[in-house]
Amino acid sequence: MNPNERNILTVTCFGHFMSHFNMLVFPALVVPLTARLDMDITGVLALSFWMYLLFGITALPWGFLSDRFGARPLLFIFYVGAGISGLGAAFFMDSPPAFAFCLAGIGLFSGIYHPAGLGLISRGVARMSVALGYNGMAGNAGLAAAPVLTGVVNHLWGGPATYFFLGGLNLLGALLMLRLPSVEPGKDRKASSHSSGQLALAFGVLCVCMMLGGVAYRGTTVILPSYFEFRSTGLFERLAELQWLPMSRNVGATALTSLVFLVGMVGQYFGGHAAERFEPRRGYLLFHFLALPMALGMAYATDAPLLAVTMGYLLFLLGMQPIENTLVAYLTPDSLRHSAYGAKFILTFGVGALAVHLVGWVEKAWALPAVFLAMAAVSAGIVLSIALLSAVTRSMRWQAS
Repeated sequence: MNPNERNILTVTCFGHFMSHFNMLVFPALVVPLTARLDMDITGVLALSFWMYLLFGITALPWGFLSDRFGARPLLFIFYVGAGISGLGAAFFMDSPPAFAFCLAGIGLFSGIYHPAGLGLISRGVARMSVALGYNGMAGNAGLAAAPVLTGVVNHLWGGPATYFFLGGLNLLGALLMLRLPSVEPGKDRKASSHSSGQLALAFGVLCVCMMLGGVAYRGTTVILPSYFEFRSTGLFERLAELQWLPMSRNVGATALTSLVFLVGMVGQYFGGHAAERFEPRRGYLLFHFLALPMALGMAYATDAPLLAVTMGYLLFLLGMQPIENTLVAYLTPDSLRHSAYGAKFILTFGVGALAVHLVGWVEKAWALPAVFLAMAAVSAGIVLSIALLSAVTRSMRWQAS
C-alpha cells in the first residue's frame, strides 16, 4: 500500500473497531443492569432498542451525505458525536429514560462508520477485498474487546466507568484523524457493463441476504454474554477452582464472548483473501451454509461444547462479511458506493435491530436456548436467498463497477 492507502486503512480500521465496540458494551452490562435498575432482562434489553435501530436506519442518509461531502468529514463527526454520547450515558446510567436517550446518540453517530468507512476503502484502496478483510478483523477486535473490557471495568469501578471509557476512546479517534490526513479518490462515473435492471435485481436479492444476516448478527451478539452466563455454569465452576484466576460469573461470561469474537477475526482474514482469490458468490454461500448447523448446536450445547460450537458459528457468521462487502462493491457504481453501503447497513443493522425484540419475545415465550433455534431458521433463509442470488447473477461478469 502507498502512504495514502495506509492512512485510509488505519483511520477506517480504528473506526470499525469503535463502531462495534460502541454497540457491544451494552450487552455485557445487561445482567448487572438488571440489578442496578431493578428491571428484568426484557426491560433492560428494551433500553437499547433505539441505539441499535438508529445505528442501522441512519446508515442510508449518512451514505448520501458521504457521497455528497466525502467520507472523512463524516468519520470525524462519528468520533466526536459518539464520544460525547458515551460520556452522557456514564452520567445518566441510573435514569433509564436518559440513559436510553444517550445510548440512542451512540447508535446515531456510530451509524456513520459503515457507509463512510467501507465506501472509502472500496474506492481508495487497490486491493479492496484484502483491505476489507483487515478492516473486518479490526471490527472483530472491537467485538472481542468490548465484552471483556466492559466486564473488567464494571467489576473494578462500576457501570458508569465503562461509558466514560467508551467516550474517551471515541474522542481519541478524532485526534487520530487529525494526525493521519488522507486524500479521497475522485468519483468514477463511467457506465457499468451491466444494465441498470440487472444490477438493481441482483442488489435487491443481495439486500434480502444482508437483511437476514443482520437479524442473525444482532440476535446473537445482543444475547451472547447473558447466554454464556446462564448456560456455562459447569465451566465457570471449574474455572473458579483456579485460585490464580479470580473472577465473577459476569466477567467470565464476557471473557468467553471476547474469545469467540477473536475467532471471528480469523474468519474475517480468510474471508477477505477468499473474496479476492475465488468466486465471491460461492464463498458467500459456503460460509453461511457452514454457520447453520453451528447455530443449531448452540441451542443444545452447554459449558465447553457450547464454547466450541459458538466459536464455529462466529467464525463463519463474521467471516463472510468481507465477501459480502466485496459483493456490494461489485454490484454498485462508484458514484453511489457510500449510499450502497448505507442501504446495506440500514437493512443489516436497522431491520436487524428488531432482533432485540425477537430475542426478548422468544426468551419469554419459550426459553433462552430457543433463541438459537430461531437463528438457525434465519441461517436457512440466508442460504436459500444466496442460492437465488447466484441464479439471477449467473450471466454477470464479476468485477467492481
